[in-house]
Amino acid sequence: MVARLWHATVRLVNRLVNMRPGEPPLAAMSALFFFTVLCGYFFLRPVREAMGVARGMDELRWLFAINCFVSLGAVLAFGGVVARTNRRRFIPVAYLFVIVCLIGFAALLIQDVRSGGGLIGTDAQTALSRGVGYSFYIWLTVINLFTTSVFWAFMVDIFDVDQGKRMFAFVGIGGTLGAIVGSWATNLISVLTESAYLPAGLMLIGAAFFAAAIAVMLALERMAVRSGASRLEAVGGGAGDRTGAGSGGEGEDGKGEGPGGKGDADGAIGGTFWDGARAVATSPYLLGVGVWVVFMAVSNTLIYFTQANIILSDSDTFSQLLGNFAQFDTMAQVATLITQIFITTHVIRKLGVGWTLAILPLVTMAGFAVLAVWPVYGVMMIFQAVHRATRYAISRPSRETLFSVVTPSEKYKAKPVVDVFLYRGGDLAGAGIDGLFALLGLTLVWVAVSTGPLAAMWIVLSIGMGRAQARRVGG
Repeated sequence: MVARLWHATVRLVNRLVNMRPGEPPLAAMSALFFFTVLCGYFFLRPVREAMGVARGMDELRWLFAINCFVSLGAVLAFGGVVARTNRRRFIPVAYLFVIVCLIGFAALLIQDVRSGGGLIGTDAQTALSRGVGYSFYIWLTVINLFTTSVFWAFMVDIFDVDQGKRMFAFVGIGGTLGAIVGSWATNLISVLTESAYLPAGLMLIGAAFFAAAIAVMLALERMAVRSGASRLEAVGGGAGDRTGAGSGGEGEDGKGEGPGGKGDADGAIGGTFWDGARAVATSPYLLGVGVWVVFMAVSNTLIYFTQANIILSDSDTFSQLLGNFAQFDTMAQVATLITQIFITTHVIRKLGVGWTLAILPLVTMAGFAVLAVWPVYGVMMIFQAVHRATRYAISRPSRETLFSVVTPSEKYKAKPVVDVFLYRGGDLAGAGIDGLFALLGLTLVWVAVSTGPLAAMWIVLSIGMGRAQARRVGG
């Protein structure tokens, strides 16, 4: 009786979350993996934001410019590492590198405070605290894109296109819960203390969560190799007739490279660090993905500068600055979670990838139009929350499925070029647009008007990318 009740409950849960037998354990472990990554990051994100704006908006724009060039060097270095290692090694090593850097930043801040110094933007600021603050801002901006990029690359290595459409939303919920916990806890801690050791303490907490992410990732890999519901099972067991067999499967027609090829879970991916940039420059498909990301980054940056201005004017101390950024993050992630639970699970299957991608430019255009009429704090808060919820809960899972139909080399080397360098190039363009508007004294009405043609092109591109992916899936 108990066994029958258990099996009935499992079948019901499988139907509710749109999964098939064997998939729930993989999805749950993937969600836990994403939870640890984003929880660790959202202990760090408010620290980064507070350090970035502590000395005013003008210096923040310069940081955006520096980020673009640093990102390029980071992409080339990352491509070189990928060319010489395999997935089992380079993902844990990447997260271990994050941990070591966080411990280093924390140690420098602790030493500075013990020597009588203070945090960036405060009266007790020292040259060391300013250098650490700006270095941390640039470092985390680049590193975050790598940590999420390799996570999603690992996901499309485990799950095929159909599984991605059904399960990435569930996996995304795990990450959102981690983001909520991290940002909520950071806000709570910042309210309880004004200590100069606050940023260092949050960095160490973030490092602990990235250590947990390494342990979960290794457990997930072992589970995926043993599971019949995973692409890695096809690689490990030699089952070449599975959908998208091999991590490099190009769709549902079994065109994967199979065991021993570039899709081999334990084989080095090969190539050189220029392969990623070359692939993006020569592939219309990857170039389209890159342009889509640039459009997204420009809209994100325009919203971000508006938000930063509001928070900077409303904060008197570094802890308040940090706490206000964490509060914005918490509200946005709660909106994201609600969207994921009630909307995302079925929207990609019902609308298709192209029309799902088109939702974000529609939200961007509508949000700026409303903000132009009512440029108040509450509207900004709602717009920012809805935009980020759409970006993370709807657009991100759909955008990641675009990489389900490319080769492992493109997935692990061209993908960071798109997710890091082009993303930061879009940030730079957005910062330039915001600075130009400020220089000309243009109001939000003009910002809203300028987003119209941009959003229209973005929508057309979204639909085109959905059709291009469908053609690749169809072979």
